[in-house]
Order: sequence, then C-alpha cells, then structure tokens
Amino acid sequence: MASGLQIESWTVEIICPICLDFFTDPVSLDCGHNFCRSCIPLSWKKQETNRCAVCQETFPEKKLKVNRALANLAEKARKFSLTPTQTEIKLRCEKHREELKLYCESDQKLLCLVCRDAREHRDHRFLPIEEAVEIYKEQVKFYLASLTQRQETALQAEAKQKQNISQLKEQASSLQTQVKDDFAKIHQILIDREQRVMMDLRQREEEILQRMETNLREIQSNLDSVQQEISELQTQMEKDGPIFCR
Repeated sequence: MASGLQIESWTVEIICPICLDFFTDPVSLDCGHNFCRSCIPLSWKKQETNRCAVCQETFPEKKLKVNRALANLAEKARKFSLTPTQTEIKLRCEKHREELKLYCESDQKLLCLVCRDAREHRDHRFLPIEEAVEIYKEQVKFYLASLTQRQETALQAEAKQKQNISQLKEQASSLQTQVKDDFAKIHQILIDREQRVMMDLRQREEEILQRMETNLREIQSNLDSVQQEISELQTQMEKDGPIFCR
C-alpha cells in the first residue's frame, strides 16, 4: 500500500481545478493546465471568450489535447480507493502560495483569501470552493444527462438506419433474384419460339423443295423426250431419196 507521502506526491497532480475531483478523461490547454473534458465546456459556456480557469489565458480556438499520463494516474488513484479529500491535498495559489478556498464567479477562477482582497477582484462575487464544487457537479450532472440523452437518440437513429440499410439490401437482393427469374423465363420463351419457327421453316423448305424437285424431274423428262425427237429428226434428215420418205 502506498504511504501518505507517496500518495500526496502524485495525487496533487491529478485533481481537476474546476470540479476538485480526480480527472476524468483529462485534456490539456495550450497554457499547460489540465481539466476534465466535461468541465471545459461548462467553464467556457458562461464566457464570451475561451479562457483557462487557472491562468485566464484566452484561446481563440477550442484546442484540447488528451493527457493520457494524467488519465493513467487518476485511474491508479481510483484503484487505491482514494478520494481527493482522503489525500488531504490542499490546492495552493500560484501567486501567493496560499490555500485556494474561494471561487470567483466573475472570473470563474479559484482564489486564495489574499486574491479576494486584491483590487482586481473588488466587487466580485465569491463562493466557497465546496459550494462551487456542488454547483459545478450539478451542472456536470445536467450536461451528462443531456449527453446521455443525445447518445441514446443517436444510438436509436443508428439502429434504425442499420435496420433500413438491412431492409434495403434484402429488398434489392429479392428484386435482383426476381429480375433474373423473369428474364430467364423470357429467355426460355424466346428459345422455344425460335425452335418452333425454325422447325416450321424447315418443314416449309422440305415441302417446297419436294414440289420443285418433282417439277424438275418432269421438266427433265420432257427435255429428254424433246431431245430424242430432235435426234431422230436429224437422223432422218441425213437420209436421201426415197429412203427419206419412208
């Protein structure tokens, strides 16, 4: 088991300055300060410009860098079953090194008692850190509920879209099968029709050829008769005298 000194040496680095709890999905700003990802939008929601809740540096764009090292440390703290209050760590002001006890609603910044009395925070509204934490936790809870609802809506939309895609694929597959079957039937009908037409043509061809061949034989027979008569007459013409008249 880690000793109290060992715990304090690394758990001081894994507490979010906004919610004062161990980091959840920690992200870093360009200024180097780290926050829970869900705490950043809540902090910036009330500001005209995006500012770091610790150093007040402004950022024109919401550039958040995932800090996996802090995420691992926070997870380690949870495995030790620790809480930020059990570690007895006190966040201190970077300027005065005093314990941070107040939250300035005007600047949305954690302050020590010395900072509270400074001119720059005159007429500002302050809350005890514990009260501010509860307020922020309620806001985080509301924001989380909103995100959860959006997630549920998105999941339902995703499931519906997947169902629509599946139905469309089934309908398309069924239609393709039906089209193939219909064209196969049409193709078979055309093949059968072609075979019948070709058979009819062959039958007509045979009938006509038979008649024409019969006529040809008759013509050839007549031609033979004519040629025979011509031959006989030519032979007769070659005879002289009384023999010609026989």
